[in-house]
Amino acid sequence: MPKPQTPASVLQSLMDEYQLNPFSLSKGLHLSNSAVRLLVIGRAKISVPTALRLAKFFGQTPAFWLDLQREADINEDSKDKELQDILKTIPKAKKPTAPKSGTAEKPTSKQKQPKLNKKTTITTAPRTRKSPKKIVKKK
Repeated sequence: MPKPQTPASVLQSLMDEYQLNPFSLSKGLHLSNSAVRLLVIGRAKISVPTALRLAKFFGQTPAFWLDLQREADINEDSKDKELQDILKTIPKAKKPTAPKSGTAEKPTSKQKQPKLNKKTTITTAPRTRKSPKKIVKKK
């Protein structure tokens, strides 16, 4: 399995291709020299503003850089033993079975009714009223 590309490795490759050093790249991106150096060695993550700058400078999309960062984050966190232990204890959600058509299912005592809060809205069909009779005055 090939090693996944990291934002730092792609950035370093592009810097080599364009014959850039961290200082010249920092000037082009309007970032500090130290910020660029941290990106190049993989100690800083690609943020949305940085992805926008890199995309503009090198001609990719911001999504390209953010996808690289996301994949690197997933790869890094998947190696975390503590997180792996926690993930083993999380059950998969189960969808409720659909009731048979034509029968209304009443909630049993085991099923909880949803609690309403201020943000919950209940919509009902509008009430219909008989229109008032028109009164016609004779002259």
